[in-house]
Amino acid sequence: MRIRDLVWETGSALDANRGRSLLTVLGIVIGIAAVIAMTALIGGVKQSLVGELGLNQARMVDFFAWPEREVTLDDLKNLEERMPEYECLTATSYANGEVKSETKTFSGTIMGVLPNYERVMGVKMTQGSFIKDHDQDSVALVAVLDQGAVKQLYGSPDEQVVGRTISISNVSYSVVGVSESTSYMGNGGTVYLPFSTCASRLTGDWGIGSINGLAREDADMSTIAETTMQTLADYFQMSEDQAKEDVYAYTMQSVIDELETTMASFQLLMTAVASISLVVGGIGIMNMMLTNVTERIREIGLRKALGARSSDITKQFLLESVCLCLAGGFIGVVLGYLGSFALTGVAGSMMELGATSAPLRPMIDVKSVAMVTGICILIGVLFGYYPARRAARLDPVESLHYQ
Repeated sequence: MRIRDLVWETGSALDANRGRSLLTVLGIVIGIAAVIAMTALIGGVKQSLVGELGLNQARMVDFFAWPEREVTLDDLKNLEERMPEYECLTATSYANGEVKSETKTFSGTIMGVLPNYERVMGVKMTQGSFIKDHDQDSVALVAVLDQGAVKQLYGSPDEQVVGRTISISNVSYSVVGVSESTSYMGNGGTVYLPFSTCASRLTGDWGIGSINGLAREDADMSTIAETTMQTLADYFQMSEDQAKEDVYAYTMQSVIDELETTMASFQLLMTAVASISLVVGGIGIMNMMLTNVTERIREIGLRKALGARSSDITKQFLLESVCLCLAGGFIGVVLGYLGSFALTGVAGSMMELGATSAPLRPMIDVKSVAMVTGICILIGVLFGYYPARRAARLDPVESLHYQ
């Protein structure tokens, strides 16, 4: 039997039972749509969260120690000399105060940072520039807002604010730049000031609140946290018990790994649930094909009497089964793709990612579509084989006498 004839016969058989065929593949459609939608959602969330961590996220290390004295910038310089595994270290301090524009006021996060904070944390600027060395040296009254703060103060995250003036604790600051918002910094808005300005104008405290380091490209990220904690304990002359309580260090790579593990587990769970729909759909395919065999016994007998081989009958019914599954897979991909936009829209609004950044977007790759195609073919073969073999084994004489 030629391939062209086989395809034509398959199309004719499916077209004769369009309504039944559509209902039969419903389980396949639901399963495939669920797999595509959830894969796209998880990929979008992962990309958004990991992307927000900055350009150097895999090499970032957050650490600190609480000795019996205050940690200062001199300590930061000394620690940088003792830690050759880092390209550079940066320090942060925190302050409280109301941030005011000409018309609005909000209470957000105020951070005193060093100029290299931009490099270490991978800050992405959308307007102007970040704090410079001369701002730190001259205790300049300048500020960098993130998009969340711009939205709080001016109503829109895209408002052009470089050169405008804001007020913090009755002190005026000139806005020199705007950075992208990040969910891990909070959604209320963040204001960056030079470390020296924050200490002298707001807190009166030159102590460091946290330290972040950018590891060298050849650094061993699997051991750098442990090495850093040991260095901190030795530098501040802390006992082993005290170090366990008052020293911490963790890498952004470990956070990324945990995030990927969590996402993978969630995706596995969703895939398992969707697989139930695929199995139910496969059973429906088998049931329909068995019904088709029963309804077409005389046709099968006539074909065999005219010279059709058992392999030809098997191929025809297998192709019908596979075509049904592929049709269901195609519909499922389309619905899953459309559904992924709805899911990411809802998830983005619930998570409030970045408060002002671009909305959460689904991530659909070629691998997902290829996987779906393979699953559909596999289901078609597995659940269509028994009906196809049953049809092929029918006796032509008995089939012609079947009523």
